[in-house]
Amino acid sequence: MSKYIDGFLLPIAKDQIENYRQIAEQACAIWKEHGALEYVETVGDDLEVQDQLSFLNVAGAEENQTVVLAYIVYESREHRDAVNAKVFADPRLQEMCGPDKVPFDCKRMAYGGFKSIVVG
Repeated sequence: MSKYIDGFLLPIAKDQIENYRQIAEQACAIWKEHGALEYVETVGDDLEVQDQLSFLNVAGAEENQTVVLAYIVYESREHRDAVNAKVFADPRLQEMCGPDKVPFDCKRMAYGGFKSIVVG
């Protein structure tokens, strides 16, 4: 069965990873409570690659930064839209994501919705 995935890539200062992890844990609980099937946040570990484009370059990470790669899985695009409507109306999300509370620059975050073509 195909799924729908929201994907995110963002640069983040290395000294802000723990702050980000705490926010991501709260966000995970909210998304799952409202129906997301899976919520995954990862932080760059092995990003120095040869002969390929690095996630660091793609994200425009600076010297003191690494990247976060994250995704949320839904049943379908319609399910994603319904879940996100609930999530973005949830006051807990509004409280934790104020402009002075997020430990990264939202304008530098890449985001997109993806149809799955292989699910294992």
